[in-house]
Amino acid sequence: MARILIVHASAEGQTAQIAAAVAGRLASLGHRVELRDAADGFKVTAYEALVVGAAVHYGRHPSSLRATLRRQRDALKEKLGAFFSVSLSANEQYAADFLRQAGWQPQLVATFAGALRYSRYGWFKRRVVQAFARMGGHSTDASRDHDYTDWVAVARFADSFAALLARA
Repeated sequence: MARILIVHASAEGQTAQIAAAVAGRLASLGHRVELRDAADGFKVTAYEALVVGAAVHYGRHPSSLRATLRRQRDALKEKLGAFFSVSLSANEQYAADFLRQAGWQPQLVATFAGALRYSRYGWFKRRVVQAFARMGGHSTDASRDHDYTDWVAVARFADSFAALLARA
């Protein structure tokens, strides 16, 4: 079984939860999985495969993650890789732009809708998020949080990556 590094860059926790779900699924299939926060830094050389998940905020993935991947571009070419992007809109263009800028072409790419965590926002951020949510057709009910992630699709993503590993 493969040794897999799963890295997440999560702003409010949804991307970290998705990464943990992918890690759990791959571990249940017998793979050796290490889950890390991208902010802690990482090197891909010690692993056979890499899964990266990143949240989109204000239309962008974290520039620090993009720079880290760019620095390891040569090592990434040698690894089986997957990337997932998390945004309220699950916009595929965000993922494509990020990967182009990072100079990385993973074998598997997915986008997942995120969550609205109204309970964690201060007054001002809650109002800003509600405005964006209204434009996107999402709930503006700030009395509770809203999880838009398709967890079945997350499991399928992990299974698809496991299938790629089996063929490699």
